[in-house]
Amino acid sequence: MTAVKRKTLFVRDLQDGGQVADLFLVSRKIFAETKAGKPYLALTLMDNSGEIEARVWEDAEQANEFVEIGRVILIQGLVKQFRDQLQLNINSLRVLEKEDVILQEFMPSSRRPVPEMQAELNGLLDTVEDRFLGLLLGTIFRDDILQGFLTAPAAKMMHHAYLGGLAEHTLSVTRLSLCLCDHYPELDRDLLVAGCLLHDIGKIDEFDFATVPFAYTDSGRLVGHMVLGSETVRKEAERIDGFPSALLNNLIHMILSHHGRHEFGSPCLPMTREAILLHHLDDMDAKMNLIDKLSARVEAGKYQWSDYQRSLERFLLLKGLEEQAAVENHPEDFASDSRQEEGNPSPDDALIPRQKQLF
Repeated sequence: MTAVKRKTLFVRDLQDGGQVADLFLVSRKIFAETKAGKPYLALTLMDNSGEIEARVWEDAEQANEFVEIGRVILIQGLVKQFRDQLQLNINSLRVLEKEDVILQEFMPSSRRPVPEMQAELNGLLDTVEDRFLGLLLGTIFRDDILQGFLTAPAAKMMHHAYLGGLAEHTLSVTRLSLCLCDHYPELDRDLLVAGCLLHDIGKIDEFDFATVPFAYTDSGRLVGHMVLGSETVRKEAERIDGFPSALLNNLIHMILSHHGRHEFGSPCLPMTREAILLHHLDDMDAKMNLIDKLSARVEAGKYQWSDYQRSLERFLLLKGLEEQAAVENHPEDFASDSRQEEGNPSPDDALIPRQKQLF
């Protein structure tokens, strides 16, 4: 049996002029030609600390034949500065089998520990006084669904696009909602908490996150997380004797309307206090997470303009985070929205050129 190979040098540690002999996961690749007609292979390499662009200049055609997206490669190369960004020039590489590496070393993940997020979730569940909503939440957040909730990303590329991102985003939205319950006493607190906790539950089935890069499942592309989530909630509610139909309709309405607009994927518009509030809090939390990732690339305490962000239709003036370690586990794939993913986009990605929601 081949010994498992461990990483020793991470993207966050790379410096200009450094020699590199280590493992990286291929998250993107493009086979192209220079202006002079010489072929080269452009790769994006990643680990759980970030991403870096890489180039194979020699024997690029041969490398292109066996280097695949999602595979881990052992490379030897040199780090160089190119257009104010670090880039790896690869001299040699070898593809490894997945069983020969520890995939978690290459998987972006939330900075929040899973036990901490589970404890916060349990605390929120304990505050729900409505008997039917309490039973429903307790039924849903257990076993496989709970495990998926704590593990899944909240998106493939945009906001909270890392393991644990779904729980991190969901808990953040729920905390934000609680801050407003005293300010708007007409809100139904229990319904609001339940809607916030369940609004993205369908993403557990929308994404395949067993390895990176994350992908959409068939049901994720064909049905989408809002419908998948509403189906889960309805199925579990129907198992609870006497669950009020009006309460269920209000809860499912929050799930189906939380993108806020038909063109953003919602089959209906938010039409209740709780649904409108959820929509805006969801969008706000997504945007703040995106800005955090952009700011992580800026020198601490300094200001810098971002590249044009298509999802926001604007440039952003960013201030570097004082605590860079707070985001070092996240891949730095938010420098520009100019890249497009391969394949058919899901509702979350299809409207990027003109949408203002990140969801």
